Amino acid sequence: MTAPTGRTAVVDEAPARQLFCARTGDREVDAAAAAARRVVDALVRAGECDPGTAERLDEIADAIEKHAGSVVARIAAMWTGGFPRHDPVTGPENPIAPPLVLEAREGTTVGGEVTLGMAYQGPPGCVHGGVSALLLDHTLGVANGRAGQVGFTGELTVRYHRPAPLFEPLTVSARQVGVDGRKIRTEGSITTADGTVCVSARGLFITPQDR
Repeated sequence: MTAPTGRTAVVDEAPARQLFCARTGDREVDAAAAAARRVVDALVRAGECDPGTAERLDEIADAIEKHAGSVVARIAAMWTGGFPRHDPVTGPENPIAPPLVLEAREGTTVGGEVTLGMAYQGPPGCVHGGVSALLLDHTLGVANGRAGQVGFTGELTVRYHRPAPLFEPLTVSARQVGVDGRKIRTEGSITTADGTVCVSARGLFITPQDR
């Protein structure tokens, strides 16, 4: 098994692929977020560090915080249309995002591959169940967007068939299966490279009422 490096993957932007990911932004921010993923992964894997490491990291955090404005202004700037760059699943500028890149697949399905390291561990060597639920909730929502009708999560039913392994490619996929008025039903799964289902989910999404 090969541990993920935490570096941002290069995304093939060939016209044949329809990607569901955030727009290109500040490359320095994206690179810094990728470096932060490496730090988190290294700390979790190592369990120890050299003297002075915390002080050096604090200095870096202080330098970054100098660029931070008010929370209200930042939240407003984050929501400017399209896929948000701060998203905890796919956001390139969010250090806790793996990040997962989703694309259009057969029919109305969306899906993508992701390899998760020890920062996402629950049981020994396995993905935390809450992380699996997060990945699926997001992917179900993207599938709704591709189908042209979106809503807020009203109910998410997750079934854990078997542990999802760390350090191995996992496929996260979803598709919209039905619409009844304001109710949208969507299904998805997390599978291993050989197609074994580790986690499946059914979601009920509610379209907001017009105001």
